[in-house]
Amino acid sequence: MDAKTKILEAAASLLAESPTGDVSTRTVCEAAGVGLPTLYRHFGDKDALLAAVVDFGFEQYLDSKRAAVPSADPVRDVRDGWDAHVAFALSHPNHYKLMYSPLLSSRPAAAEEAHRMLTAVVERVAAAGLLSVPVPLAAQMIMSANAGVALSLLYRPDINSDPAFSARVRDAVVAAVTAPAGPGAPRRAPEEAPATSIALAAQLRAAPPAVLTAAETSLLQEWLARLGRSGAAGPAQDTTTQNTPALEGNDPS
Repeated sequence: MDAKTKILEAAASLLAESPTGDVSTRTVCEAAGVGLPTLYRHFGDKDALLAAVVDFGFEQYLDSKRAAVPSADPVRDVRDGWDAHVAFALSHPNHYKLMYSPLLSSRPAAAEEAHRMLTAVVERVAAAGLLSVPVPLAAQMIMSANAGVALSLLYRPDINSDPAFSARVRDAVVAAVTAPAGPGAPRRAPEEAPATSIALAAQLRAAPPAVLTAAETSLLQEWLARLGRSGAAGPAQDTTTQNTPALEGNDPS
């Protein structure tokens, strides 16, 4: 085993056992059987080491997500992903807290990859015509709420004793970003065009049409994005008659 792996394994083990969620570089070096110069040569500083330890600890979780086979129901996959995220946080509390610590200036790559994986699932929800807000906004809402619930359960378990707490928040967030499914499902009229445009945009990203040039496809995506954002921002205002000077000879006064 090389020195870098020894350092990572020692730091990950010490972090998991730490009552404070922190480890010292000297203690890590002692556990790994290396000197401080070796640690700094591989990681630069303690901050970078801790970010690498988070990635190291998250690798098993991310491996399971990479290997997951998408189901026929992408909304269910979002719910399952939420539950797996919370389960990992509860079983690896110090790693999870460290990933979202404001004191960690080096953002762990695991956080970025987890967000990309979620976005890919949300893209499938959009392509199925089941998303009511743009893909980036939906992914941001889901990830923020998911992390918030996990951190709340870790830091304040005393005020989150309801065993259904996570599932309740999960279902509320999923309902907020999805559109009803099925031809007979009720839809709110203002959301019809945004939901349809979001679905079409996702389908075009998955399979760009050969009959359109790259420029035409890009322009169509821009139009669809505007329609999708109109649903997230509320009804668009009609500006055709606002701030427009009166035509000469048609002054109502």
